[in-house]
Formats: sequence, structure tokens, C-alpha cells
Amino acid sequence: MNILLVKTSSLGDVVHTLPAVTDAARSIPGCRFHWVVEESLAEIPTWHPAVEAVIVFPWRRWRRRPLQAWIDGEPRRFLNRLRQDAYDIVIDAQGLLKSALPARMGRGPVWGFDKDSAREPLASRCYHHRIAVPKEMHAIERIRHLFSQALNHSLPIHPPDYGLDSSLASATNRGDHVVFIHGTTWKSKLWPEVHWRDLARRLDGRCPILLPWGNETEKRRAETIAAAAPGSARILEKTTLTQLARVIATARGIVTVDTGPAHLAAALSTPAFCLYGPTDPARVGTVCPHHHHHRGDCFLAPCRQRICPRVPDGAPSPCMLTITPMEVEEWLRPRP
Repeated sequence: MNILLVKTSSLGDVVHTLPAVTDAARSIPGCRFHWVVEESLAEIPTWHPAVEAVIVFPWRRWRRRPLQAWIDGEPRRFLNRLRQDAYDIVIDAQGLLKSALPARMGRGPVWGFDKDSAREPLASRCYHHRIAVPKEMHAIERIRHLFSQALNHSLPIHPPDYGLDSSLASATNRGDHVVFIHGTTWKSKLWPEVHWRDLARRLDGRCPILLPWGNETEKRRAETIAAAAPGSARILEKTTLTQLARVIATARGIVTVDTGPAHLAAALSTPAFCLYGPTDPARVGTVCPHHHHHRGDCFLAPCRQRICPRVPDGAPSPCMLTITPMEVEEWLRPRP
């Protein structure tokens, strides 16, 4: 069976889709996936052995420079690649107009969430078959339910299996370093910089601290954190996703805000202390037995606000401020 899967972004959402691909591969021998995804995330589907081809959909770049993309003929080439193969089934696992439209352009019957289940109800009008899945369910389980009904296989009862290629790394070759995942797109999800520096000071001389970054703002924050632990902290060069995955996979543990690399750590079974404030880990949190979810204290949480309404723009969210470096340090302390 040939399946076209549309899940374009973001990093966490793409990782959330991997267990459903594993379910299908186990239930339908010989099924192969072609995956439509943003170019910045195109490495991730290649890590799963059931994904035969990746179709790059550079939507964010097109949106920034639409005229240049049109002059270069990129949309036409994308459409030609999208329609190159016929599919037994097309699944839009995202439920947005930006994913529903390319799904509909694919050559095959399209399945997706119904209007009450999709993140953008209008997207459901693009599908031939619509499936109801409760929005209150965790994102991973929502996608597993969608796949099981679209592909007509039984929903597995075992925990999610991300199915990543064993070449990335395994728990048998963990190092002694700790990774700080400090960057996220929501200002309200940031852990205060003063807390990161305090934690780095507490760990200085006890274990190596690795600091990845993805943009200039994160790089400056990494430099500030590293200055607090000159004997242990090291700022990484800008990494590819595969390089970052190997750094995470070989770590003793990670400390992370609610962001994409946290889900990557879950897929790699790397222990993690996950800091949550405005978002609800019951719906969007990492799924891994080695992860500890720590909620900040605020009567509004989880408010799902990108910018905290209770503080001036740029100030730490109260819910994140209440999570102390001492609590994280205690979790990182080696157990007898």
C-alpha cells in the first residue's frame, strides 16, 4: 500500500506523527509512506524506515518571498512532484488549510479530521473522508486514532513507538553531558534566564553542559548561560536536526522548556526534566517513561497564551518563574 502523508510542521508535531507511522508499518506489511513536510524538518521523516520518500514543501519560505518563489517555478515543481505518484490513500494529519490543500492535490482519496476535530474546521472540506477524534486527547493519540480508522487497522494498545532508525543512537552509549534546551517560539514558555544561569552555576564542575541554539537570540542566551559555568558549559556550533538528535541521544539527560527538541528527546528515550507553564502536558507534553513533567504554579495555567497577559512584554511568565533551579538540580542528581 502506498500512502501519502501530509504533516508539514512543526518539529514537535512531526515527531508526534512517527508512532502512527510505526503502527501502520506493523499492521500493514509492505506499506510505504511518502511524506510532505517543510524543508527545515525534512530530515525527520528519513529517520523512519517505513518512509520511502520525502516531498519538501517550503511553505514558510514561499510565504516570505512569494514572487521570487513563483519566478523560480518552485510551486509548479512541487505540484509536479506531488502528483508524480498515485496513492492508495492520502492522510492529512495536521488539519490546517496549508496541509489540506496539498493533500487534496495528491492523487488519491483524502482522509482527515472532521470539522469538530481539525485545528482549522474549514480544512475538513478538502477531504473525501472525515474522522471524528476528540480534541482533548493527546496529540500523539489523536494521530494514531486517525491512522487506525483511515487505514482500517486495529488501534494498538502499547505505548507509542517512534520507530526511529537505530543508527541515530541508543541508550547503551550515553555520555555524561546534560543538554539545556532553552529556546522556544512562545515567550510565555521561556524559563527565566536567571534560572538557567543559576542551574548552570550549580552544575559547574560536576558535568559537561551543552548549549544548542537555533537563532541569534538563542545564541546570545546560550552565551549568557555559559558564562555562569565557565568550567563546564559549551556552546555548540549551529547543528542540523540529525546532529542535534545525536547530541540528545547520547546525553545523560536534558533540561527543556516545551519545545520541539523535547519531543525529539522523547523519541530517543533520553531522560528529561520538562518545564511546563502555559501549555498542558496532558495534551501536548512529551510521551516517554523517562520524562518528568514539572508544572509551574499559576491560577491561569494552562492559559495557552503566547505572551503572558499578567506581566509586561519580555518579563518572565509567573508560572515559569515558580519552577526553581533547586528542583531541577535535585532531579539531575545521580541516584544510588
